[in-house]
Amino acid sequence: ELCRRTFRGSLGMASLQSIKYVAERDGGPQLQVLDQLKIPFETVYVEVKTVQDGWKMINTMQVRGAPAIAIVGVLSLAVEMASAGPWGSAEACARFIERQLAHLVTARPTAVNMGEAAKRMTALAHSLASKPHATATSVHSGVLKQIEAFLERDIADNKAIGEAGANAILARAPPGKKVTVLTHCNTGSLATAGYGTALGIIRSLHARGRLAHVYCTETRPYNQGSRLTAFELVYEQIPGTLITDSMVAALMREKDIDAVVVGADRVVANGDTANKIGTYQLAIVAAYHRVPYYVAAPRTSIDTTLPDGAAIEIEYRPADELHYVQGHRVSAPGIGGWNPAFDVAPADLITAIVTEVGLFTAHDGHDYDLKTALAATAKL
Repeated sequence: ELCRRTFRGSLGMASLQSIKYVAERDGGPQLQVLDQLKIPFETVYVEVKTVQDGWKMINTMQVRGAPAIAIVGVLSLAVEMASAGPWGSAEACARFIERQLAHLVTARPTAVNMGEAAKRMTALAHSLASKPHATATSVHSGVLKQIEAFLERDIADNKAIGEAGANAILARAPPGKKVTVLTHCNTGSLATAGYGTALGIIRSLHARGRLAHVYCTETRPYNQGSRLTAFELVYEQIPGTLITDSMVAALMREKDIDAVVVGADRVVANGDTANKIGTYQLAIVAAYHRVPYYVAAPRTSIDTTLPDGAAIEIEYRPADELHYVQGHRVSAPGIGGWNPAFDVAPADLITAIVTEVGLFTAHDGHDYDLKTALAATAKL
């Protein structure tokens, strides 16, 4: 059962941090994860001691956002390995790592980052186990070193995405103009190791003094926009306004929106992008109003094994998430519910995909050739 020890604090915390990991403590590393279901009313950090603890936090959306899911997943393995074993051999340790990672992938299958992290760590474990004189300790140590590098690398990637996205938006704006941006769901410090992807672009614009305003959707049914993005904007003192998901068309007609920036849970080979439900309709409305539409995602969110969006497995959540808000029923008893967690924005509606190595754009105005594009950046 998930460890119920919590670490409570006021909303005026020193920095927005969804993941707290201490590598060296008595008894092994320690992992605390912010329960995002309680934001913005309370900050509660839950201690994660096992892979199953991590799986439950991911599955119940106490932690969410594709990068954060992967980081919490692999760090839960790091914590568990400190008390697991002893393994009889290097290969036994590698098999244990493979099994635990495979289990973590099942928590939320649409987000690709956890799957990519599992593939990389599994391959590393077996590679280490195949070395001459390999031991369980050497496999454990080698995998642990790579897992602990995830946090630092994610923050650096997010900042690079922020700069690249800000440059792209400002390149379309008149010199000196402050831009107004619309975003969806939560893609900030709470969805990553820190800084954020789409919200990282907004942070970069704000830091340059070139952001006039940001509008964020409430993002039903879990309200990640009204609870989490709004919380981050207020905390960072970024000028923002909350709207309902159904207001985006009216907003684009009435306001001077310079760009839409969203995150991604999975981008496939042709550029089709799965993201929080509502992203598809936002892309359609942006195209109609000729507003540039940017997807912000690290390269780990790009899955070139799938040809197009039709091949993406879409997660369906319990209908009760529609019917209840904070434990209170908001719908008529007896009515049914349909609750896909994600939808897919077609590549031809996306202006550019912003990554830590720059922008990817459609090679023919419609589809992206991301397999070729990623190969060209493999050494960056």
